[in-house]
Amino acid sequence: MADEKFAAVIVGAGPAGSTAAYLLAKAGLEVLLIERASEPGSKNMFGGRLYSYSLNRIMPNFWEHAPVERRVVRETVGMMAGDKTVFLSCQDENWAKPPYHSFTLMRAEFDAWMAAQAEEAGAMVAPGIRVDGLITENGRVIGVRAGDDELLADVVIAADGANSLLAEQAGLGKKPSPHQVAVGVKQVIELSPEAIDQRFNLSGEQGAACLFVGSCTRGMPGGGFLYTNKSSLSLGLVVKASEFEAGQYRVSELLEDFKEQPPIAPLIDGGRVGEYSAHLVPEAGLSMAPKLFGDGILVVGDAAGLVLNLGYLVRGMDLAIASGEAAALAVEQARNAGDYSRAKLAVYQELLRSTVLRDMEQYRRAPGFLENRRLYQMYPELAAGLASGLFTVDGSPPVSLMKKAMNHLKRYPVGLTQLLKDAWTGGKSL
Repeated sequence: MADEKFAAVIVGAGPAGSTAAYLLAKAGLEVLLIERASEPGSKNMFGGRLYSYSLNRIMPNFWEHAPVERRVVRETVGMMAGDKTVFLSCQDENWAKPPYHSFTLMRAEFDAWMAAQAEEAGAMVAPGIRVDGLITENGRVIGVRAGDDELLADVVIAADGANSLLAEQAGLGKKPSPHQVAVGVKQVIELSPEAIDQRFNLSGEQGAACLFVGSCTRGMPGGGFLYTNKSSLSLGLVVKASEFEAGQYRVSELLEDFKEQPPIAPLIDGGRVGEYSAHLVPEAGLSMAPKLFGDGILVVGDAAGLVLNLGYLVRGMDLAIASGEAAALAVEQARNAGDYSRAKLAVYQELLRSTVLRDMEQYRRAPGFLENRRLYQMYPELAAGLASGLFTVDGSPPVSLMKKAMNHLKRYPVGLTQLLKDAWTGGKSL
């Protein structure tokens, strides 16, 4: 294949890579989308939540054809402290109306569908190919090497995941440290639609998304999630990778412990584990992002560290899709100018400034704030204990809400001043 040259070679058929391939192929460019797995989506089983705005902009009403699971109408955050849990829940029926707020989905099916859309648009999809490295000439990327094959291109788009080999080889980034990524682990637990509707008080295509913090990770930075699908639940944990360096815990053990917690066990009772997956998740925000462009190369999605974790909200797929869109627009402009230099491809970053980088910049301080261990140890205990006390009637003399809160706070070594400082910092960061 060395004699054939593509306008773009895209490495990685996740949401970012497939979006870029779809748009470039629609524009009439010769595109090769390479996926290491035997078929697109078969290795991308983690995740399961898509905020719809970015894909709806590219493929209006995509949900009419895409393999989505349920439309999320309820958001819940649970602070877990042993045998106590306090929940904050919001249900908005507007989220169940077009254009829909977000969907739960199965990544294996959805990513395969996305790649198929790119192929129908005219892209060449090549699964089962491992890219070994970049081909460069005079400091410029001109293609990729896959075994004995040299696949040449005007531009290479690196969509090869959180630990991007291509970004590292291009000198745009370096291997992330354990403090910059998290280990995510997920089980898909099969249940009947009727059981899911009953246990989560849902009906029809309604879905629920739940995030958890506190004892679900044994006080380590991270959290749990539970999403409802049509006939299954996606249950998992995401924990900072550096927490496992000492070898004290195994993520699989943490997940089994999470499944036995009082708020979780009744929801998954009688379910069968149908799928297990693990994945590295970029967690450090802009501080870990590589340079996004170079001579003949762009970096998108997880490879560019484009994931937002705010504790109460986790975004990845929507940012990946938006970055794929921006990359495609940048390549089109470079194609029209006949110039794939670093200077010309810099427009990619400018395009991202009004979308993805705008959001990433707004929450630049969030990753640092979320390393505060009080968020996972002391504050869940404080919140759950206070809530439990508010609803307890045991014959004790009544006291005002303020006095009850102050008496409860005295049991913890945090102090009111530190609590207010953390609240102020969190309010500015999140």
